[in-house]
Amino acid sequence: MTRVTVTVCSALCLLWCSSCRSSESTGPTPPPAEPPAAQPGQPPAGTTDADGWIETYTVDRSRLSPTGDGRYFSLRPGRVHHYAGENFVLTITVLDQTRVVDGVTTRIVEEREEEDGDLSEISRNFMAIDPATGDLYYFGEEVDIYRHGQVVGHEGAWLSGSNGARFGMLVPGRPLAGMKFYQEIAPGVAMDRATVVGIDERVETPAGVFEHCLHLVETSPLEPGESHKWFAPGVGLVKDEDAELTGRT
Repeated sequence: MTRVTVTVCSALCLLWCSSCRSSESTGPTPPPAEPPAAQPGQPPAGTTDADGWIETYTVDRSRLSPTGDGRYFSLRPGRVHHYAGENFVLTITVLDQTRVVDGVTTRIVEEREEEDGDLSEISRNFMAIDPATGDLYYFGEEVDIYRHGQVVGHEGAWLSGSNGARFGMLVPGRPLAGMKFYQEIAPGVAMDRATVVGIDERVETPAGVFEHCLHLVETSPLEPGESHKWFAPGVGLVKDEDAELTGRT
């Protein structure tokens, strides 16, 4: 994903938990829904590389769903989250649309970013959730980069099953401190990965104060630097670097 993954990696991916940007909320922020109960930490089934990163997921694809709730993310159509940062706004919407990617029916989560009032990017992210664990899997994204109202590029676009790309896990449903996993596996295009550095943090945003947040640090072997994201139980992405939740519907 783009901002929501800052590198996915596009919000991102990202709503009750999340994965277009707007500077205003659309009415009073509703109280958080009761999130699924916390479960003992458990990494997803898969294989790791030599450095301990989970890079291949052996989840039963037949049980993945385009609709459902995890502890840190919801794929229920109609969810909209608004974020704002310095000179930009982001809106993430769970669309009432699906697409089959790599043999799995995925939910389309749209991210719309504006910088200084001008549309800068729209991405359509393809996600599916494991109802048994709450793990949120990421199957790729379509990206339109805008300049002066015109599409000028599609940097960062990829699809699982095409050109050697494989799906990754965007947010774990049962995180363990120290867990390391790839979110995107598209060689040469998108290789975002995340480390769980906290599972009980407090985050303050314009939309409220959130307790027991999941804290991820994202990096990529394709570029230097790191980004930080926080997800609140029953809410979703509440902070992505300097992008903070301002409202949700």
